[in-house]
Amino acid sequence: MNLLEILNFSKEYLQKYSFSKPRLESEKLIANVLQLDRISLYMYSDMELNDEQKSKIKTCLREMARKRIGFDELIKSKEVNINTVNYKNENIDLLNKSAEYLKKHGVPSPMLDTEYIFSHVLNVSRLVLTLNLNKKIEDSAKDKIRELLIARGKHRKPLQYLLGEWEFFGYPFKVDERVLIPRSDTEILVEQCKFLLKEMVGSPKVLDIGTGSGAIAISLGKEVPNAKIIGVDISDGALEVAETNRKLNQVENVTFVKSDVFSAFKDEKFNMIISNPPYIPLNEYQELMPEVLKYEPENALTDNGDGYYFYSKISKEVSTYLNDNGILAFEVGYNQAETVSELMQENGFDILSIVKDYGGIDRVVIGKKCGDK
Repeated sequence: MNLLEILNFSKEYLQKYSFSKPRLESEKLIANVLQLDRISLYMYSDMELNDEQKSKIKTCLREMARKRIGFDELIKSKEVNINTVNYKNENIDLLNKSAEYLKKHGVPSPMLDTEYIFSHVLNVSRLVLTLNLNKKIEDSAKDKIRELLIARGKHRKPLQYLLGEWEFFGYPFKVDERVLIPRSDTEILVEQCKFLLKEMVGSPKVLDIGTGSGAIAISLGKEVPNAKIIGVDISDGALEVAETNRKLNQVENVTFVKSDVFSAFKDEKFNMIISNPPYIPLNEYQELMPEVLKYEPENALTDNGDGYYFYSKISKEVSTYLNDNGILAFEVGYNQAETVSELMQENGFDILSIVKDYGGIDRVVIGKKCGDK
């Protein structure tokens, strides 16, 4: 039961015993147990209470009903002990010192990362982390927090790999060093492709080249259940992660195949082909922040050349695998949209749109096949 459900249950319980203000009494009781202001309760309505908290609430409800007394009188009677040691100041201090440690080591968002680490170890949502800082953090949990802080700060391991899971397009994805970390800019590619697929009749077939964690393919599979989607990658490790994510998200219209771009396909045709290929030029790759350079797979980031190898290869070969009027959609680097558009046009595509990311950079290029050249 979450907090709102417990509030409603408590109100109804006291109502049965003819309390004149059952909701007010319930709010007083639960706010006291959770060490919150009464007005704050509804801000955390989805919060799950632990067994100790629920037990204290039940004990107090029974005593209030048995004696027909309000919560204030119950506290004065001292017959029920609901007081707990409040560790909030101690834990807030630990949280702040942890953020300072990450900041000292140059982590870009030290407090945010610290909150994610604490929430992960304490097994609570980051949104209700402060509520759970009232309780004692056991030594074993502190040891785990310390271990993750050192990995994040001193060794600059990406937060997503430390947590082992990251959200993309509202869905959870397992991530490790075999796959690129899903990024919010790629959600723009998914959003645009989703709109186009929903306009297609029947069961459109989609190919996702360089699927990695499967984030693009699986998100589209969830959003467009009538589509049939194949994600391909040359990496066995990436395909293992993608399959894990397919099962995690319980999506049935997505499959994964090992293929070097189109090598696994002969006569198959698709309505849409998507790719977020390795596009970072080699000279820029060598200057990336340590989280990326040390941990994320190199072959998912750079083509070891000028960044255009896969755009050129796919654009030249794609007509064989794309239906007439089929869609080709790319994610591109910060200064690549114009050149990629030209490559697509040279190979028989009309450019439908160039879409900017959240920072105002041209991030997605979409074209329609207008005939073989």
